[in-house]
Amino acid sequence: MSLQGKHIVVGISGGIAAYKIPELIRSLVKAGAEVKVATTRNALQFVTELTLQTLSGSSVYSDVFASINAHATEHISLPEWADAMIVAPTTANVLCKMATGIADDALTTTICSCIARKPIVVAPAMNDKMWENPAVQNALATIRTWQNISVLAPEEGPLACGTCGKGRMPEIETLQEALEYALTPKTMAGKQILITAGGTQEKIDPVRFISNYSTGKMGIALAHACARRGAQVTLVCGAVSAPLYNPFGTIRRIDALSAQAMYETCIAEWPKMDGAILCAAVADFTPEQEAENKIKKEDFHIQPTAIYLSLKETKDIAKTLGESKRNNQKLIGFALETEHEKENALRKLKRKNLDAIILNSLRDKGAGFGTDTNIVTILQADGTQTTLPLQSKALISEEILTAFFS
Repeated sequence: MSLQGKHIVVGISGGIAAYKIPELIRSLVKAGAEVKVATTRNALQFVTELTLQTLSGSSVYSDVFASINAHATEHISLPEWADAMIVAPTTANVLCKMATGIADDALTTTICSCIARKPIVVAPAMNDKMWENPAVQNALATIRTWQNISVLAPEEGPLACGTCGKGRMPEIETLQEALEYALTPKTMAGKQILITAGGTQEKIDPVRFISNYSTGKMGIALAHACARRGAQVTLVCGAVSAPLYNPFGTIRRIDALSAQAMYETCIAEWPKMDGAILCAAVADFTPEQEAENKIKKEDFHIQPTAIYLSLKETKDIAKTLGESKRNNQKLIGFALETEHEKENALRKLKRKNLDAIILNSLRDKGAGFGTDTNIVTILQADGTQTTLPLQSKALISEEILTAFFS
């Protein structure tokens, strides 16, 4: 789901975490969204109206009766304009007002008007003692039952008062991912999807391993896309460096660094799944033995430049899943090739009993390991072939899901 062209109302209440919101506005605008801001008067003690106006490119709604408001009923016109709203930070005061329908300032009147019509992401942030207050927890329980509301759990960590506990507002990337989740139709609700990501590491000794250049970006983009559409995702990760955002806990991450560990995990999880997308770069070979101690150069009785490892073939995850695939399961693989790309990919498709294989080539600029973009050809078992142009891995993920899980 892209934020391009989306209308987002950013609501800010009077908590110290308000200082982070200008960066959220900047990020949303960079993603192509149009942003308008509604605040409590207390929020403007933490961040200036001029800053918010400059970054959003629009006047700030902070006073119900201000003469500069574009409309006499700004709290009505903003929700009509919006595709979604996020309230961040949501203080204990505003949270309790939301639950009881109190609307006595610019922010709460806007929320009250928006709540039955548009998606709202709520990001509570407060001192841990306030978070534990029964009135706050009751308000939270009430709000969570409402159809259009997505509530982010606060994080644990250092708080403004100097203590450490639960109450921190999630980081900006998580807030933005939550907005994309709220805006995405839940076309995969109820589905269980297995995804593999990253490269495996095959140990030689305690300090060395065989691996590849995979960062896990494509697999994690697929996990994000599935979660936004309402699926429950089991993400099996090798070595990954790409960040994972999981605002509502719908992605279960399992770390499996070696090819054998990933194989065992996937075999165990597969029977419960509606589909799997095998995106990880799994090693084809692994050392026959792992040395107990670090191998020293002087231990070799051969030339230092001629060190040989004895390797064995790893177990084929895709082939094993394909052999046990039920008719109601979808199995999609990936193929990264450097020559005879389509021929090699089609052989893998047939040999492993896949429903489709996603082909990408290291010869294409902007594709392959470590990039934010990719160029792929979707090869299906029925002979259909679709080539997607250079675009972000996030958008390619959406195309793949639309083709097989819509």
